[in-house]
Amino acid sequence: MRVPTPNPPPGIIGHNRTMLTPNYCVFPPEGIMDSLLPNWPGVVVRFQTSRQMGARFAQAMLILPPGTGSAGAVDEGVQAFLYVQAGALEVTVEGETHALGVGAYVYVPQGVPYAVRNAGEGEARAIWVRKAYQPAAGVPRPKVIVGHRDTALKEESGPRWRYCLIGLREMPMDFEMNIMCYAPGAHFWCIETHVMEHGMVMLQGQALQLLGRDWHELWTGDFVWMGPYVPQQIYATGNEVCEYLLYKDVNRDVI
Repeated sequence: MRVPTPNPPPGIIGHNRTMLTPNYCVFPPEGIMDSLLPNWPGVVVRFQTSRQMGARFAQAMLILPPGTGSAGAVDEGVQAFLYVQAGALEVTVEGETHALGVGAYVYVPQGVPYAVRNAGEGEARAIWVRKAYQPAAGVPRPKVIVGHRDTALKEESGPRWRYCLIGLREMPMDFEMNIMCYAPGAHFWCIETHVMEHGMVMLQGQALQLLGRDWHELWTGDFVWMGPYVPQQIYATGNEVCEYLLYKDVNRDVI
């Protein structure tokens, strides 16, 4: 007697929002695997984008259990940006230690060592962006920047607004970091096609995003990379404000 083959349990074949193309990606957080680095003992690193994908910068989520951090000062020959999403971190740079809570951030110029430690009792999480600096003739090098989203410049345009963390119209900087916010039902007014590259992490809410010619559903925690000139537009869905942290290269010639 032939035994019937059981049906696959629910969830084996399901809704897949992951997309990778030569020009953009959409990565839900559950599909990004853990990495370990020798100079970050005990820290889980989840790489979101890198040069292997085609990006000109690297971005990752750092997950730091209590007491973990960098193994002394970090100096990888690139500039770095850290944004705290959960918990609290201590970042030591140029001999000064800064206590960073949720919403705080630090920018470290290229060639400046820095150390990171979770001195709290709970897990800490931070978005970590790194990029080789592109100098410009006659332009001074950037300096260390420490700030918080609550005290950053806020620019409003009706149901859309943004917090300008670093790089806005600052010629020493070759990239910006902003928090973009959309009220439910708000959208960007046009389809963008520009030379700037983006990396974005959904901090809160839901959205539909046009990438190329396809719309993609975005949820809290998703990562999106957009290469230069990718047609893009976003529409906030759901019942809460849509917020995402956005990387953008700026202020440099492309020749």
